[in-house]
Amino acid sequence: MEEEDQDVVIVGAGIAGLATAVALKRVGVRALVLEKSEGLRATGAALTLQPNAWHALDALGVAHKLTTIYAPLTGGNITSLDTGASQKVNFPKSDKHGIRAIHRKALLEALAKELPEDTIRYSSKLKSVVNQAEEGSSYAVIHMENGASIKAKALVGCDGVHSVVARWLGLTTPVHSGRWAVRGLAIFPEGHGLNHEFQHFLTTGKRAGLVPVNDKEFYWFLTIKFSSKGEEMPHDPELIKRQVLENFAKEFPKSYLNIVQHSDLSTLTWAPLMFRFPWDIIFGKVSKGNITVAGDAMHPMTPDLGQGGCSALEDAVVLGKHIGDLIIRHKKLVAGDQMAEALERYVKERRWRAAGLITSSYLAGWVQQDGSGWLMRFLRDKGFGLRVN
Repeated sequence: MEEEDQDVVIVGAGIAGLATAVALKRVGVRALVLEKSEGLRATGAALTLQPNAWHALDALGVAHKLTTIYAPLTGGNITSLDTGASQKVNFPKSDKHGIRAIHRKALLEALAKELPEDTIRYSSKLKSVVNQAEEGSSYAVIHMENGASIKAKALVGCDGVHSVVARWLGLTTPVHSGRWAVRGLAIFPEGHGLNHEFQHFLTTGKRAGLVPVNDKEFYWFLTIKFSSKGEEMPHDPELIKRQVLENFAKEFPKSYLNIVQHSDLSTLTWAPLMFRFPWDIIFGKVSKGNITVAGDAMHPMTPDLGQGGCSALEDAVVLGKHIGDLIIRHKKLVAGDQMAEALERYVKERRWRAAGLITSSYLAGWVQQDGSGWLMRFLRDKGFGLRVN
């Protein structure tokens, strides 16, 4: 097969990959997005987007497409199941976007619609990556499982927690936090009749939440410490729901159990909570030559601050800015050392931010769930966990 030439190749058509393609399009770069699935990945029915994510979506020109559909949360309640104490949380109205729960697929589709039709190449599985020197410049050469090869001035790995590109860079494998999460979307065809507020429930070893998406749907989650590896959990959605109702959350309020009972089984997921050690991002190789990573491929984190998708959107905007600056400086998109320096500037700007979010998320989860000592009970009861997953 002949080698194909591209300016920028992005591996992965998730939030980070599509947002990066949109950011590059806005500075005049047409990227090729390689996605191993047959269509847009919508693992996880919904997610909450914090103000920083909405500011990033504003920069990408996409926010207005979603804010007209999804209303901001007005606030919520955090309840300790150990003491019965409840804390009311009110969100400030000063931010024009606030915090909103949205369908993950709606976000992916909004980003994809900003791109030319042939930007995303589905059923494209990455096999390996190499750096190649040519005429004084370096290029990334991507070898696909079908035997095809693509040469690019830059490669951005947005291929998730188990990223092939991150592994090529030498970043260590993400580690298991010792916790697992069940997530789902509950549907009430006649309307749920509840306020547009979140509900969090905390107890030792468990954390649960309810977040309204609209007047007919609720996003719910449950994170738990699991003594074993979790592989023995059933994969059948009906059995997962039954485990939540009859085992994991049996002591939770009826309001929570009622919403779980109304779950759309096709949306249920059971997955380990993984994270990358922050020092690996601070001291490790997050870019090498003209190859880098973004989103979960760079900074997988636990969901305790609700910043996984939000920080991926930030990555995209920052990367687009630095490649845009490169184009302004050289009047065109260039490869070699100049591209490598642009990616290094991107990494420098994101490195400490990402490491801080990983650390803060892990500590928030530790305080909320992992401890039974008086200090952690005190911190939990004083309202740790004001973020919405």
